[in-house]
Amino acid sequence: MLSALVIDDELFAREELMELLEESGEINVIGQANNAIEGLKKINQLKPDVVFLDIQMPQITGIEMLSMLDPETMPKVVFVTAYDQYALQAFEDNAFDYLLKPIEIARLNKTIQRLQRSTTQKQDYSSIAPTMLDQVPCIGLNRIMIIPTTEVEYAFTDISGVHVQTHNQRATSQLTLKVLEEKTQLLRCHRQYLINLKAIKEIKLLENGLAEIITRSEHKVPVSRRYLKELKEKLGFH
Repeated sequence: MLSALVIDDELFAREELMELLEESGEINVIGQANNAIEGLKKINQLKPDVVFLDIQMPQITGIEMLSMLDPETMPKVVFVTAYDQYALQAFEDNAFDYLLKPIEIARLNKTIQRLQRSTTQKQDYSSIAPTMLDQVPCIGLNRIMIIPTTEVEYAFTDISGVHVQTHNQRATSQLTLKVLEEKTQLLRCHRQYLINLKAIKEIKLLENGLAEIITRSEHKVPVSRRYLKELKEKLGFH
């Protein structure tokens, strides 16, 4: 039986779909979320086989959320939409599965059968997902934040997760360091750190080929030997 996560900001639509999936006897709904940020968190925690993803959601749409997921660990995605004709054509062209609201049981059963046949096949969503992210969803102390990528001075990972640092605040992101490196202007400077070149105030050269970045907000970021040469080249020093 396939495990599923339902992400939709409309409570009644979410509950109806969950009920239909459970009634099918073929899908085990292991979680739900009412926005993309909570959805990212649940995907990372629960690792469902398939996500039923609403397209029209506030702040971060379902399509934008796709580009925030690591392609290596991305679950199957079934898009759920009320009307977007342009999106429907894109799904048809790329053979992506989708459901129209209100959901018809016969169409849902067809989708479930398709999912069961293709559990091992990876789907490439790059044709419709944004190539670059202009915002990073984060969770702080009892709050959810949407941070523009231009405001991020650096990002790093530790045992508690991935964190982004702006001029005056630090927040935990549901995105991986790999996704941040590939989808934002942040550049790798250390195995555990990414830096925004525009946030660099100075680079202190240390012993053994190491270095340390001082950001415009006086934060310190380590630079390893492996990435120092590329960093200097990006800044115009050869």
